[in-house]
Amino acid sequence: MADHDLTTRLLASDHHSQSSDEPHLIINVDGELGLENSNGNSHQNPSNHQSNHPSDYINSTQMEILENPYELLGAKGYALPESSTVDPFRNNTARIEGVYEWLKIMVCLPIALIRLVLFGLCLSVGYVGTKFALHGWKDKENPMPKWRCRLMWVTRICSRCILFSFGYHWIKRRGKPAPREIAPIVVSNHVSYIEPIFFFYELFPTIVASESHDSMPFVGTIIRAMQVIYVNRFSPSSRKNAVNEIKRKASGDRFPRLLLFPEGTTTNGRAIISFQLGAFIPGYPIQPVIVRYPHVHFDQSWGHITLGKLMFRMFTQFHNFMEVEYLPVVFPLENQKENAVHFAGRTRHAIATALNVVQTSHSYGDYMLVTKASESKQENPLLYIVEMAKIESSLHLNTFEALDFLDKFLSMIPDPCGHVEIHNFLRFFRLKACTLSEKIFGFVDVQKRGRITFKEFLFGSAHVLKQPLFLQACELAFTGCGSDGNHDISEQEFGGSILLAIPNLNEDEIHELFLLFDTDSHGSISKNNFNTCLRKNPLLIALFSPQLLRLDFPSRS
Repeated sequence: MADHDLTTRLLASDHHSQSSDEPHLIINVDGELGLENSNGNSHQNPSNHQSNHPSDYINSTQMEILENPYELLGAKGYALPESSTVDPFRNNTARIEGVYEWLKIMVCLPIALIRLVLFGLCLSVGYVGTKFALHGWKDKENPMPKWRCRLMWVTRICSRCILFSFGYHWIKRRGKPAPREIAPIVVSNHVSYIEPIFFFYELFPTIVASESHDSMPFVGTIIRAMQVIYVNRFSPSSRKNAVNEIKRKASGDRFPRLLLFPEGTTTNGRAIISFQLGAFIPGYPIQPVIVRYPHVHFDQSWGHITLGKLMFRMFTQFHNFMEVEYLPVVFPLENQKENAVHFAGRTRHAIATALNVVQTSHSYGDYMLVTKASESKQENPLLYIVEMAKIESSLHLNTFEALDFLDKFLSMIPDPCGHVEIHNFLRFFRLKACTLSEKIFGFVDVQKRGRITFKEFLFGSAHVLKQPLFLQACELAFTGCGSDGNHDISEQEFGGSILLAIPNLNEDEIHELFLLFDTDSHGSISKNNFNTCLRKNPLLIALFSPQLLRLDFPSRS
């Protein structure tokens, strides 16, 4: 703050001085200090414990003129990273357009019926063959006996016929699979559901798949025959067990080679998104494989298009093109201890270079965000892509936390362009329009447009949440609300604390804020509920700045 002479006003601007909720510093002739709002009603500290130190009131007033309400935490201004212009999830021909495409579909409709029958027949035969191969097999911890593997050739041939029914009459191959003893792990880019069918026929590998795949009709049975490694990607223990299984099966020569799609989800093939590390932690040589789907009229990627619609479009094409190229094996560096991140980076670079596409910081987390936005009927769900890999590395914010923030943002009712105005922002947080609430919004509104995007809300909230002093600030804020900090906070105590930051709140407005913190509706706020609410809504820590100043925060840290 700039130095002031005797003629300088205490408040920073005329705008601030004219706010109806703005407290003024009043020095009485008897030397006592009080806070007076603009309607002339003076009030003392509304909390239960009386403060006798004048600096408490001075600090409360100073908080009202701080441009950054999170400066106490060390959360200074931040720059919003530029968004990537690449959208790795969009299917570029989601709609049927052009006279040629419509005519082709009409001509191929009778053929599509024949293909559908062939698909159903092959799937049924493969399912029966797999059930027969699995019948009586209980020792699934060890490799499948060879005679059972030979029976699985029935299903493998059926899978090639399924590809034929989808219009993949011939598939162009380049290179060859490396021997299993040289490269026990294969990784590939992931564009469609077609690649797993192809690799099942070509390699019959062990795959790593989500636990949800086990319950899928027909498919669940078939992938169990591949001695699938199930993983819940959001469970640390499940991920650890999956890595241990990858190590065990990669080290045993009798197991099939392992196949992983390290991107974790499908893309449109025009970019390589960030890799998950499960394939690279064991440290075995890896053979990258790239899959292309050359096309002119029909994008075969599974990007925000329903499975039924994608299958219909495949059935109604004369021929669908697919190219598979086996790249040279990528070996872990022997002359130095290479971590999984670097190993994954080298492999990712090899795949991106061979495909001649860019590498981006998108991840499976972005796909989940877009899916949630789509389920919420947002007109353009792709506005909610934030490049989660970059956020995870820079702000240490996981996908579950980002999804929780997206829930809140969608509750603010964004417009069709994905923007939220200040009145909807304040309505969600149950705040009245005042100087402090405007500065809270202004902190998030990095681009100063008077409206915020989800990316701004996510970065602003995460920037506050991940400050080293945030948790300590929550503890001290709870202490500042109660008489001794050990019991639950009553509504009266809570209201007294909030009035220090926003003096003109009425009882109903205080009650609404109180309910936000009283998550279990006990009529009081426990320490756990208080801290949980602030972790979920970190921007609200600004409401307790006067208490933090009174407790000499952060000097006590």
